[in-house]
Amino acid sequence: MEESHDMVISEQSHGTIKIADEVVSIIAGLATIEVPGIAGMSGGFAGGIAEILGKRNLSKGVKVAVGERETAIDLYIITDYGVNIPDVAKQSQSNVKSAIENMTGLDVVQVNVHVQGIKLQPAAEGETASAASRR
Repeated sequence: MEESHDMVISEQSHGTIKIADEVVSIIAGLATIEVPGIAGMSGGFAGGIAEILGKRNLSKGVKVAVGERETAIDLYIITDYGVNIPDVAKQSQSNVKSAIENMTGLDVVQVNVHVQGIKLQPAAEGETASAASRR
C-alpha cells in the first residue's frame, strides 16, 4: 500500500487545503506533453525497454518531492527523432514550473528532465528501415 504525502497548502479558520502528490504529478505530466517534440512519458525500464505511456498514465513518468511550500520534479520523457533535445527539455522545464506554480502555489525549486529514449518515425509500407531514417 502506497503512503500518502499530501501537502497542506493553507491552514485557515475555515480549515485546511491539501494537495496530493499525485495531483502535482498529473499537472507536471500534462504540462510536459504539451511541448512540441515530446513523444510521451517513460514509465522507466522494464526488461531494458522504455515503455511509452499514454495520457492515462501521465503521473508514471513523473516523480515529485513535495515539502511544506516547495517541490522538486523529475520528468522521464521520450522525445521525437530529429528535435533539438536541449531545447525540448528547457521548454518542458519552463512549462512544468509555470503550471505547478500557477495551479498550486508551490515554489518549484527543480525540474530535472531525464531523456529515456527517442521515438523513431514508423517506416512506410515497403520502405526499408534505413530509407525511413533518411527522411
